[in-house]
Amino acid sequence: MHEIGLFLLSAATLAFEVNLTRVFAVSQFYHFAFMTVSLALLGFGASGVLLSLAPGLIRRPTRPLPALSWGFALTAVGSYVLTQQVPFDSYRVFLDPTQWATLALHYLALSVPFLCAGTAVGLLLMARPEGIGRTYAANLVGSAAGCLLAVTAPAAVGAEGMVLLAAALAALAGLAFTRGAARQLVTLVAALALFLTALRPPAFLEVRLSPYKGLSYALRYPDARLVFRGWNGFSRVDVVEATPIRSLPGQGFTCIGAPPPQRGLFVDGDDLSPITRLRDPADLAPLTDCLLTALPYRLRPGARTLVVDPRGGFDLWVALAEGAERMVAVEPNPLVVRAVRLQAGWTVVPYDHPQVDLAIEEGRSYLARSGPRYDVILFSLPATYHPVTSGAYSLAENYRETVEGFVAALDRLEVGGLLVVVRWLQTPPSESVRAFGLAVTALERVGEDPAQSLVALRSYNQMLILARRGPFTDQEVEQVRRFAEARSFDLVYVPDIRPDEVNRFNVLPSPDYYRSFAGLLKAEDREAWLAAYPYDVSPPTDDRPFFGHFFRWSQVREVLAMAGHVWQPFGGAGYLVILGLLAVATAAAGVLVLLPLAGIRSGRTALRRERGVFIRLIPFGFLGVAYLFVEIPLLQRFILFLGQPAYSMATVLGALLLFSGLGSLMSTRVRPGRATAILALLVLVYRLVGWEGLEPLLGMPLAARLAATVVGLAPLGLLMGIPFPALLTRLQGEAPLLVPWAWGVNGAISVVASVLAALLALSWGLGAVLAIGAACYLGAWLTGWAIPSRLRAGAPPPPAR
Repeated sequence: MHEIGLFLLSAATLAFEVNLTRVFAVSQFYHFAFMTVSLALLGFGASGVLLSLAPGLIRRPTRPLPALSWGFALTAVGSYVLTQQVPFDSYRVFLDPTQWATLALHYLALSVPFLCAGTAVGLLLMARPEGIGRTYAANLVGSAAGCLLAVTAPAAVGAEGMVLLAAALAALAGLAFTRGAARQLVTLVAALALFLTALRPPAFLEVRLSPYKGLSYALRYPDARLVFRGWNGFSRVDVVEATPIRSLPGQGFTCIGAPPPQRGLFVDGDDLSPITRLRDPADLAPLTDCLLTALPYRLRPGARTLVVDPRGGFDLWVALAEGAERMVAVEPNPLVVRAVRLQAGWTVVPYDHPQVDLAIEEGRSYLARSGPRYDVILFSLPATYHPVTSGAYSLAENYRETVEGFVAALDRLEVGGLLVVVRWLQTPPSESVRAFGLAVTALERVGEDPAQSLVALRSYNQMLILARRGPFTDQEVEQVRRFAEARSFDLVYVPDIRPDEVNRFNVLPSPDYYRSFAGLLKAEDREAWLAAYPYDVSPPTDDRPFFGHFFRWSQVREVLAMAGHVWQPFGGAGYLVILGLLAVATAAAGVLVLLPLAGIRSGRTALRRERGVFIRLIPFGFLGVAYLFVEIPLLQRFILFLGQPAYSMATVLGALLLFSGLGSLMSTRVRPGRATAILALLVLVYRLVGWEGLEPLLGMPLAARLAATVVGLAPLGLLMGIPFPALLTRLQGEAPLLVPWAWGVNGAISVVASVLAALLALSWGLGAVLAIGAACYLGAWLTGWAIPSRLRAGAPPPPAR
């Protein structure tokens, strides 16, 4: 029963961990979702230290298991409630020092459930030294099941219900660990009560949004009414009706009249997208004439159009009103489509218009397939305006706005077809410059001259960029000039533009956008030009798919000087948040690793009798870094291949954990040193060969891509499951008192690795992080097996393997 209990507790732990990423993404912003991994690893690292310093727990290792299971269940719910009832205001950290205390309270409280789970796993690993591989397998396979549960169950119970569902699984684990019929009955009833409550969570569990999220603003309108709310494995979608919700994206100064009634669609509590009340697209025609996005349809009348990420469908209405004959809407989120379709009694649903074909999949996957070519491909702007300094999307992977993403779109255009990109204006220019640079690089990749194939113009708040397959004709350039003049849009770039043509209507202190675009195009050394720019506006690639990351170290002085005085919460795209988290993680890991050392020096622990302590622990540290440095870049990279973060989490993490569990069962039947060396080489092979090999497979059906992912990761997962239980088994035989400390070192070092992996991915790319992971597996092989054992423990070496 112990393996069953461990399976259930591990499933509960991973389900809770993955669900926290959704809760943080909705309640705060993306960089807080990232904090969840370090929370879990901090708890597991602390559990190893606890077992090192409290040997009394180890003497009867199975006795505390029911209490630890219930400890997880109760503290998971309690810590979640605490974070919702005592909210952290990230935008006031420099004005209100108590916010730092609140953040620390959240961090510590949320790590307690993982401390309980980690202690239980550690005790079970020591309860049966001869079966470490089997125990570790139950842990990993249960974790894989929990990961799968976390991306499937929210559609039925929401993120709030998932907290109770994880607690119920932990209670069932306690049932497996409990002896005595009466206690088992009480535990079973409590677990069933948690399951039933998860189906209708109480109101106090509702996710509490940051007051700075768009949905929070909308719900504060006097007549605001929530029309729809739903969850799936990777998002929450809300629809709100309120009189002030009116949106005409890209409108110019000549727009007169109000738009039709609209409802606001929000994804993860932010990024308002209007759902417009219409009976016929022609009703919108008087208003579309003054929108930036009308231009491509004036240049390509009757265009066959592809709209990527249309969300509420406004861009579909614009295309239909402007005469597009046929279009395909590629919307990756089925919950968005459901939310829009549920407005059918209030408006005509654009997704169901007879001229619109709907594809529910990721845009890159759709573009990768062979199929018809288009006259216009529009990348909708789903995100609302965010200052470049806010950092709300610094860590968010965006595979649409990469060089490869733009190339994929250009390859699906007819000769003379237009790729249409819309971005917000920011001061100083940032995301519009990055988008223009992406278009320049992509056009060069497909053999076009960007100086002759680009057009850019701006309204008072948005930038429109057109990239053409082939040079713009003189007649088209003149048509663009007339379109802009008639609607008071400012030209930013057209072929052979003159300086006196820019900055005429929405007059800025200086023509920064024109200078940036022209400078980027004309620079003899483009890399030097990009390096000299105040922000990082270099074109993202699939290896560094972070369109929202603009941070440069040169910003730090300005950020610190302005902290608390202006609305600049995270100075330069959230990077400083991660740096702060890295500092906290490093300090916590240092304490966890060194705390048992204090016991050794004071003579209060039996650990003082062990020899070669540090040389024995080093490979566990290498493994802690290596596993995360392989797992995290694979999770991020496979978002492109599978189309959604939830699919990547469930498939990649689930496959790695499942096959690592199977590998741990093999750890006593193979030569672990050789397997670890092969693993280091295999990770490099994945980096050098498999990394770029994913793109040609993007056009396959989702089921085929899911199967290919599982099959492709199976060898890697099997080998990744071998080194840790093999080292732990050997340590159990040589120095059993070091086992809990080794467990703690592995977890503590992983805390730092989880944060460091994200930092390095932003700066160096995902492939570099994967390569460092390979190097760490090599380090584990060297320190764990290749170095003679007399250097490890002062004893004769074992027979060569």
